[in-house]
Amino acid sequence: MDLTDVPDDIPDSGEKPPDFDEWDDPEEVFKGGSTKERLLDVVMQLRDPTKVSTIAQRAECDTETARDYLEWFAEMGIVREVPGRPVRYERNDSYLRWRRVERIRTLFSEEEIVHELSKVVETLEEYREQFDAETPDDVSLVEESHETSIEETWEALSEWKTLERRAKLLDAARRDEGASSGGTGRINA
Repeated sequence: MDLTDVPDDIPDSGEKPPDFDEWDDPEEVFKGGSTKERLLDVVMQLRDPTKVSTIAQRAECDTETARDYLEWFAEMGIVREVPGRPVRYERNDSYLRWRRVERIRTLFSEEEIVHELSKVVETLEEYREQFDAETPDDVSLVEESHETSIEETWEALSEWKTLERRAKLLDAARRDEGASSGGTGRINA
């Protein structure tokens, strides 16, 4: 086929364009998944202890199904049950931290972890020097806005906070903190 040939799959000029109103709503197409997946998605978004009925409503399932899965998630450590009437559940952030540490340990060698950690620590030190402060929380956006824009300062402080969290995760991975596969310094779950 050369550049002047017309491909066979080009629509005929007399053909009508598709009726987009007949297409499924994108919200409906991307919503769904199994009940477990929907509940897990809702649980990962929880910020406060939440009633089972509220979680079930958000996951679009019945309350008893939600309760069964939430009990299972609690056994796995994904959520914590908050006792009382009604029973509520909250996301277990320490479980998520453990998952992140395990993922780092799985994807990277100890040498790669140490290398990345040293780069992050170096950048953190640069931020401490730049702002003459130990932590991003010690920096006033108002005072710093005299030399740079508030947006630039806010972005730098946000990156600094992110790097602090990354350094903690990398260091935990380097120290085998929270590992699950047995051996020295590991939790055997």
